[in-house]
Amino acid sequence: MDIDKFYINGEFITPDGDEKIDLINPSTEEIIGYVVSGSKKDVDAAVASAKNSFEIASKLSIEERKKILSEIIEGMESRRQEFADAISEEMGAPKKISYGAQFGSGTIHFKNTLTVLETFDFDEKHDNITLNKLPIGPVGMITPWNWPLNQMCTKVASAIAAGTSFVIKPSEITPGAAHLLAEVVDKTSLPKGVFNLIHGRGDIVGRAMSQHEDLEMISFTGSTRAGIDIQKHAADNIKRVSLELGGKSPNIILEDADLEKAVEMGIKQCFFNTGQSCSSPTRMLIPENLIKEATEYACNATQKMKTGDPNNEETFLGPISNKTQFEKVQALIQKGIDEGAELALGGVDRPDGLDKGFYVKPTIFTNVKNEMQIAQEEIFGPVICLIPYKDIDEAVEIANDTPYGLSSMVSCSDIDKGHEIAKRIRAGQVIVNRISRGDYPAPFGGFKMSGNGREHGTFGLEEYLEVQAVIT
Repeated sequence: MDIDKFYINGEFITPDGDEKIDLINPSTEEIIGYVVSGSKKDVDAAVASAKNSFEIASKLSIEERKKILSEIIEGMESRRQEFADAISEEMGAPKKISYGAQFGSGTIHFKNTLTVLETFDFDEKHDNITLNKLPIGPVGMITPWNWPLNQMCTKVASAIAAGTSFVIKPSEITPGAAHLLAEVVDKTSLPKGVFNLIHGRGDIVGRAMSQHEDLEMISFTGSTRAGIDIQKHAADNIKRVSLELGGKSPNIILEDADLEKAVEMGIKQCFFNTGQSCSSPTRMLIPENLIKEATEYACNATQKMKTGDPNNEETFLGPISNKTQFEKVQALIQKGIDEGAELALGGVDRPDGLDKGFYVKPTIFTNVKNEMQIAQEEIFGPVICLIPYKDIDEAVEIANDTPYGLSSMVSCSDIDKGHEIAKRIRAGQVIVNRISRGDYPAPFGGFKMSGNGREHGTFGLEEYLEVQAVIT
């Protein structure tokens, strides 16, 4: 796919920028197209469009907003295969996952936001005080490559529901899904200029958005390093910055849990999407007397997972999405070996039989010490650390001994105990005895270096609103 148009003010236009960034299929390492990288002039044009359309967006009735969200859902559903193909080709997700979770995680945000709009109160009455919840103003959105639809759609759905205009810049590694979404939006009743799409590098386009005085907010999903840079550059304009960043999530398995089931569930959750999820439970905490047994279960579960061609229906683990990340994962696996962590499965280099593509051996380290680099740094690949603990107090201490605080898991037979432990974990999300968050729009976001703000559902909508008090 060659992407040489941006979507600004309701039209697909030729951008000012002319640099072409190659799009690489990570399963073959072949060039499959290019995307044009924008310039500061392109950012100015997109922001001007969002600024000019903001008043129109803010005056959309609730029914009009609901109609637009429904039209987007319908348009996306009609092109599901195209979205899935683009995601699989650009970032290597197995077709089964692209068609299912990758696509579904995008549309569910529009559906959930529709539900929120049914009851959301934009004008709260408290005696003589009215609290008006008003759209914040033009927003800049910057999204990553690992879930191209998920992070984009949660932002777009909330912004449309809030009645604000916006400019979105997807990752230059996976621009195809965003381009398809623009084509879908173009067929809806959303007024021109509310949705603006530009492409380009983060250090040029993303930074220009962060610094732009006419954007009232930046919503960013990506690495902690990039989030820090965005927050620094946004500070001069005192704009709101909502950040969903990295993670090094713990998975505490209690002694009373069904060990085999809990380990298998943790492995599947960690390695899903080839480990390229910020909320992946990459540190599995095991009672020290069960670490040997848990390691065997982890290896058995992993060996059942097929690594290879994303087009194969049986494939669970595709390639890492790009060469830079592939090399980082390989280096961190070697670092774990050098640190003295016990390598139970996997290791460096590609899996046997795969001599091309950014494929990584699914890797299990056991008897890991939490101070090791592999237990502290986000690896973003199919690599897990099994860490032994003596008692629940030490498990909680290990779980919280990280700069991050995005997600976590607890496996136990006593649900009440699981809820008690959850309150002690410094993370924005705790999943107790489940394999995923489910469809309910639970707020998603982190503590500490995992960011600030929340996305999804009611909390996601409120991110794009300002509260005004009217006193009579």
